Formats: sequence, C-alpha cells, structure tokens
Amino acid sequence: MIELHYWPTPNGHKITLFLEEAGLPYEIKPVNIGKGDQFKPDFLAIAPNNRMPAIVDTAPADGGKPLSIFESGAILQYLAEKTGRFLPADMRERYKVLQWLFWQVGGLGPMLGQNHHFNRYAPEKIPYAIERYVNETRRLYGVLDKQLDGRAFVGGKDYTIADMACYPWIVSHEAQGMSLDDFPHLKLWFQAIAERPATKKAYEIGDSIKDRFDLTQDEDARKVLFGQGAKR
Repeated sequence: MIELHYWPTPNGHKITLFLEEAGLPYEIKPVNIGKGDQFKPDFLAIAPNNRMPAIVDTAPADGGKPLSIFESGAILQYLAEKTGRFLPADMRERYKVLQWLFWQVGGLGPMLGQNHHFNRYAPEKIPYAIERYVNETRRLYGVLDKQLDGRAFVGGKDYTIADMACYPWIVSHEAQGMSLDDFPHLKLWFQAIAERPATKKAYEIGDSIKDRFDLTQDEDARKVLFGQGAKR
C-alpha cells in the first residue's frame, strides 16, 4: 500500500497520475497546506522540507520497514522502479526520460510557480517580476514544444514519468499568460494526456479533496502558504 500525503497542486497531481496509471493501491492522506498541516511533526518526519507530496510505501521491495520518500521527482522515479513501468529499461532511453524529469523539477515547476505567485497571489503587482516570469514561462513552453515536435511524448513514443511531471504544470496555462495555440506540438501532447482515463480520474480525486475542505485563503493562510508563517 502507498500512503500518499497529498494536496491538489501540480506536484500533488503528478503522483496521482502515476498511481492511477499503474493501478497501485493507495490511500490519500490530505495535507491542507493552507492550514499549516505541512508543519505538523508527523508530516515533517517523512518530509523534512515541509512540502508535499510525500509517500510511505508500507510494503517496499526489500521487505523491510515502511519506506518514506519526499520530493515529487524522487517519488515518481521510485514508483517507476517499483513497478517497472513508465521508465525505460534501456540505459539511453532511460536517461532521455530522466533528464526531462529533472528539467521539470529544476526549471519548469519552480519558474511557473513564480509565475503563479506574482500573477495571482502576490499582495502587490510588481511589473518587473510578472514580466520576468511570464517571459521565462514562454521560453520553457518553447523548449517543451520543440522537444515534442515529431514525438508523441516528452521522452519519445511512450508515456513516461517525464510526461506525468510536466503535464500538471501546463494545466494552468491561461493563468500563466500562455496560449497553447502558440505551441502546436505542446497543445497536441496536452490534449492527448488530458483524455487519458487515469488523468481524468486523478483530477476528479483532486476536485473531491477540494470539495471536502475549506480552501478560503484568508490572511493567515497566505502567511502559511507563502512563507511568512513558516516555522523553524
């Protein structure tokens, strides 16, 4: 059983995309990041960077005690190795996928996250910051669009953890100031993944979590979400 410590954000969706595709049994443990659940001692014991997602594999392959893993890229790689799915066995093909996974966690996610912050959440509009991150978002979309020219998926012909890592960050393209019409290869890829049954299920799960909790962002929630209230 996989215990998934989760909230419906792009990084959280990455893991439900994998789990639904692979058919692994899992249980969601909601981490309400607007209420500070990420700072609770039990969560910090498995995710010391106080960020979700994190998992606990109660039945790891080595037969040992439950194994906890944090960081979405590491989780995707672990689950791929555990199941033997969505990560090629061939060395060259494997590293094609892994380099794009690391590209996402090191670039696409952080830069688009800053785009989201300054465009949607910052208490004051800072034109320089907005322009900087919208422009970088456009550049990264262009990199991904070029990679998808002549390829069905990011790593090649097969759907992999690189696609699962990138897709959730493109879902909010309109809020990021992007039009997929400007990136035709990316648009086709995005539409194909959106139609996968596991993708639909993963996002239904996210919506069900949103329905269960109060997502109102009052001043206290903003302080928690954006660091002012981070506990040391």
